[in-house]
Amino acid sequence: MSDLSQTLREQVLDAREHQQPVSIQGNNTKGFLGNSGATPILDTSAHSGILHYEPTELVLTARAGTLLSDITQCLDEHQQMLAFEPPGFGDKATLGGTIACNLSGPRRPYAGAARDFVLGCCIINGQGQVLKFGGEVMKNVAGYDVSRLMTGAMGTLGILLDISIKVVPKPPMELTIRKEVDNEQALQVMSRWRQRPMPVSAACHDGNHLYFRLSGSESALKSAQNKMGGDRVDNGEDFWERLREHKHAFFDINKPLWRLSLPANTPLFNLDGKQFIDWGGAQRWLVSSMDADKIRALTYKAGGHASLYRRMDSEVETFHPLPEAMLPIHQRIKQAFDPDNIFNPGRMYKTI
Repeated sequence: MSDLSQTLREQVLDAREHQQPVSIQGNNTKGFLGNSGATPILDTSAHSGILHYEPTELVLTARAGTLLSDITQCLDEHQQMLAFEPPGFGDKATLGGTIACNLSGPRRPYAGAARDFVLGCCIINGQGQVLKFGGEVMKNVAGYDVSRLMTGAMGTLGILLDISIKVVPKPPMELTIRKEVDNEQALQVMSRWRQRPMPVSAACHDGNHLYFRLSGSESALKSAQNKMGGDRVDNGEDFWERLREHKHAFFDINKPLWRLSLPANTPLFNLDGKQFIDWGGAQRWLVSSMDADKIRALTYKAGGHASLYRRMDSEVETFHPLPEAMLPIHQRIKQAFDPDNIFNPGRMYKTI
């Protein structure tokens, strides 16, 4: 165990002894996500550095406080990348915050979510124990994959120390094309190309234009563009980065921002506010001051869920309420990892 890990462990033991809840935090680029956190802050940002990277094995292991930018630079040197294309929401974004929030970018529906690429992790639980789960290879194992349980738990189950992730080669070439269509047409076109073996790695509609990103060999991209039509977009990489980091003009807002997760072919809702279709239809961004219960009822009826991604002094729960049968399961998992409820209490759900 490193000196930094030992220091974090001692802080956990002290918090447990004094029954003092703590808010686990790296560089706080994801501080807007979730409900208000506890105090004091348990700072993990100093626990950083790439521990092991084997390009031929497509595996990287790094401490949770390692900057995403450092990981990206390291992978770039070997023409590799994080397949889930995580947003940073700031230059100081860390691997730990990304995995704790299970954040993925425009490539997610075509490559997989952050959780799908986590191979293993080392954590400190609420009893101050250092536990290791998974490993550095993709393989079938008996039992539950706890390392993936930590992905998206937002620090409520333990402090992430080290994380092993699968990386992938960069595509040899990428091309972005654009068509002028309305929302309904966009959903139809995305559905059509989703059912065919096309090299699509991102698809969205901003209310006026439908965008596709194609990734693969030069010949494959030329063939796909000929079939799909549309105009080539200059600086397509910049477009997807602005979308991923919420720097697109759509996100210049002063109203609550909702994230609706839905079956990709769900027709557009008749909701007050403006909408942005992402992930080929499976993710809808909604800027609206509508009643939260109405938004969530419509989303749930369509087979999805709604999260309040960026709030405006609202007391509304961030995440879609858990089904009645699921809440006790989440509470038991929390009890198993953090029996004294010291890690980020209420950050995900106010009752956990």
